[in-house]
Amino acid sequence: MAGFGTVGQGFAEVLALRKDFIKERYGEDARLVCVMDSSTYAADPDGLDPLELVARKKSTGKVGDVRYQDSVEVMKSVEFDLLVEVSPTDVKTGGAGLKSITFALESKKDVITVNKGPLALKFGELVSLARKNRCKFRFEGSVGGAMPIINLCHENLVGEKIASIRGIFNGTCNYILSKMDNGQTFEQALKEAQQMGYAETDPTNDIEGYDSACKAVILANSVFGRDVTFSDVEITGISSITSEAIALAAANNMVIRLIGEVSPTKLEVSPRLIPKGHPLSIAGTLNAAQIVSDLAGPISISGRGAGRKETASAILSDLIAIMDDRKRT
Repeated sequence: MAGFGTVGQGFAEVLALRKDFIKERYGEDARLVCVMDSSTYAADPDGLDPLELVARKKSTGKVGDVRYQDSVEVMKSVEFDLLVEVSPTDVKTGGAGLKSITFALESKKDVITVNKGPLALKFGELVSLARKNRCKFRFEGSVGGAMPIINLCHENLVGEKIASIRGIFNGTCNYILSKMDNGQTFEQALKEAQQMGYAETDPTNDIEGYDSACKAVILANSVFGRDVTFSDVEITGISSITSEAIALAAANNMVIRLIGEVSPTKLEVSPRLIPKGHPLSIAGTLNAAQIVSDLAGPISISGRGAGRKETASAILSDLIAIMDDRKRT
C-alpha cells in the first residue's frame, strides 16, 4: 500500500474488520506485505498487522522504521501482486502516485487507487498500460468516495446508453453553499468549513472547482470513453457567489449548487440553479449524482464523498472485484 494518511489508515481498519469475510470467501487472507507513508515504510512477506500499523502511525507519526526516498525502489524490494495507491492528490504533476501506479502496471501488478491526480492527467495512458500488461486497474473511490458511481455505470448499467451525468462531487462546496442558504456569507461559511475540518487551510482546490473538475475528467474518460484531461474542463468555482444570489435563488424556490456535468460532448463544472426538492439540491457534505440512461432513465445516488472508512469501503469493493476475478480464472 502506498500512502498511509487518513484513507490508508481507514483501509487498514476495514481490512482488519473484514478479515473473516475475505478468508471465508477466498480461503486465504489479503496480506499487507509493505506499507509506505510519505517518508517511511514497513515490510514483512508474511503480512503486517493492519491495526498495529494504524496504532504506530497515530503514536509516532510514522508507519515504519525504515526511511526511503523513492517509492519505486521500495516496491522493487518486495514481492507483491496488487498496489493500493492512496497518496495525496497532485493535480499539477500527478505526484508520487503517478510514478507508483505506472511502475506497478509496468510490472504487471493490479492497481486500486483513489488518487484523482494521475487519473485526471494520464487516464488514457494508464488504462492502456493496464490493458497491455493484462492488469486490473480500478478506481471507484476516486469519484464520490463511498457513493457508488463508476462501478455502477460499468457493471449494473452495462448495456445502457448513458446520456449524461450531473452531480455534486465536492462536499466542502456543498457545505458552504448549504450554510449560505441559511444566511451565512461565503466568508463565514468557509471559515466554519475550515473549523469543522471540511476545508483545508488553503481551500483553493475545493472552492475554485478543481477537485470537482478532476472527478468530471475521470467520469468522462471512464464512462463515456473520452480522451480528456484536467485542462479540458470549463471550470467556474463558488468564490464569487454572493448572499444576494443565494437569496434571489431562494425567492424562486431554487438553490445554488456546484455541479459537474459530463456527457459525450459536455465537460463543465459550475454553479447551477437547482429546484428545491431535486435530487441535486441536497444540503450538507454529501455528494450526489444523477445518471441519465436510455432504458433506466434518470437514476439518482448520493453518499459521503470523503472520510476514512467511507472511501475505504470503495477500495474494499474494488479489492473484492479483483479477487473474485482471480478466483474465476
